Amino acid sequence: MSRRWLAAAVVALLLAGISVVTMRDQTSVVGEPVAAANVTTATPSSVPTTTPTTSEPAPTPTSTTTSTTSTSTTASTKTAAPAAATGDTSLAGRIKPGVPHSGVATFYDSNGSGACSYDPSPDPLTAAMNTADYEGSKACGAYVLVRAANGASLTVRITNLCPAPCKAGQLDLSAEAFARLAAPSQGQIPVTWTLASPELSKKISIRYKTGSSQYWCAIQVIDHRNPVARLEVQSGGQFKQLSRADYNYFLSESGSGCGGAIAVTDIHGQRLVVDPLPVKPDVTQATGLQFAAH
Repeated sequence: MSRRWLAAAVVALLLAGISVVTMRDQTSVVGEPVAAANVTTATPSSVPTTTPTTSEPAPTPTSTTTSTTSTSTTASTKTAAPAAATGDTSLAGRIKPGVPHSGVATFYDSNGSGACSYDPSPDPLTAAMNTADYEGSKACGAYVLVRAANGASLTVRITNLCPAPCKAGQLDLSAEAFARLAAPSQGQIPVTWTLASPELSKKISIRYKTGSSQYWCAIQVIDHRNPVARLEVQSGGQFKQLSRADYNYFLSESGSGCGGAIAVTDIHGQRLVVDPLPVKPDVTQATGLQFAAH
């Protein structure tokens, strides 16, 4: 009996030990979470809050010249009588009546268009003026009499700008004009030139620039015998002088006077008043007026 009791006791002790081990393993699962050993958590890289800069500069907007075909209108415009010329040439810039200029003449392929914003012209006798005498577009539309050392001469109309290396006094003639003064093989020749006031069959026309409206407009004078010194528009019963852009338009930034009467004055002081014209962008509108010859 003692052996059986001893064996039963041993068995009971073994079962109790297994139960204790089992309970310890269960507490490691359902109790406090076990810390991960030697676990390194990677922190995300910081994201910049500003837009990354690049080595490439922002693209510069390109200036686009839209080639449009201007429409001419010959509708009769009632115009005021020309004001009497005063003979005052204080309105002239560098190019003054009777004052000779000396320089060289070169030539290029010209169709009559260019910095003065005129349309291409069938007239082959045109020229580009150097920057100093171009004077912010004051020379646009002027006629100059050019004389070569060999005695040949002709009259050309200024339609373009000749930038550096053109020097003060220099004219860059159309190829046709140069050929009438000297052999093109010469490349350049010394010349003298003076302001001219030739007889013209054309009358002055007015053109509003692309984008013009009652809120903003730019006005161009075309086919004038003498250089234009000033342009005014009528607004509120008064005339207001407009500033001139280097591309040969007079600007009304606020729209003041757009569509109103226009007064155009040449360097001799003659003032022509044109009755109101409709604001029609890119339409050449005839006036029936012209400056007196000098």
